[in-house]
Amino acid sequence: MPDQHLILTVVFNLIMGVGLGAVGGLLGIGGGLIAIPVLTFLYGMDQHLAQGTALVMITPNVLIGFIRYRQRNQIDMGATGGLAVATIITSFISARFASMVGAHSLQFAFAIFLIVLAVYFLWQLRARASTAAPKAAVPKKFIPAVGVLSGAMSGLFTVGGGLVAVPALVSLFGATQMQAQAMALALVIPGSIVALFTYAHAGHVSWITGIPLAIGGITSVSWGVALAHKFSPLKVRVLFCSVLVATAVMMLLQK
Repeated sequence: MPDQHLILTVVFNLIMGVGLGAVGGLLGIGGGLIAIPVLTFLYGMDQHLAQGTALVMITPNVLIGFIRYRQRNQIDMGATGGLAVATIITSFISARFASMVGAHSLQFAFAIFLIVLAVYFLWQLRARASTAAPKAAVPKKFIPAVGVLSGAMSGLFTVGGGLVAVPALVSLFGATQMQAQAMALALVIPGSIVALFTYAHAGHVSWITGIPLAIGGITSVSWGVALAHKFSPLKVRVLFCSVLVATAVMMLLQK
């Protein structure tokens, strides 16, 4: 019976990984945003363990997602490289800090972080939708600053990097929604690797749960990216905002 239970659990995690990978590819978030509250709710994991386990799935998903987005969009690899370097440094520092913070405090901070982002996206959605290319308000030489902030969020919450980077790249640096999601995935890759190493070293990873999630996500993330390009940028933003609100509510209810 224990072996049968293990097999059923692995199969369930594979299926869940497929769904999370598709959503992650669609929204450019690697699936971790949803995985963390799901892991805390279904498996009773504390915030540290849920974030560390989600990283096992996030890391390969964002790599595949970036490759697919780059195939469909023109990406400034120089600017992306600057983002990645800044992300590596700050994600390591913030991940070390997060591993020392109490799990309940970290969960509460994560929920507040999502609420702030949700409010920001709701405010953005009040503006008239436009298909014209956005104009840059800040010189590109300041793009590494986005990497610093994104790396800090990635280390603390494992999913914050892309959530911060996408709106910043669109509203401040004139990137399109699809370009911003591609660049966000690129900067999340090194940050995720660094954060995964740090969380694993602290014992905050369940590999038996994370690996099936990762395998399931790998099979569906490309489909999610393809689906994203069939929607208008406005629809993608609405979906993005809806996911933020739903996840924040779930986290607060768990408190």
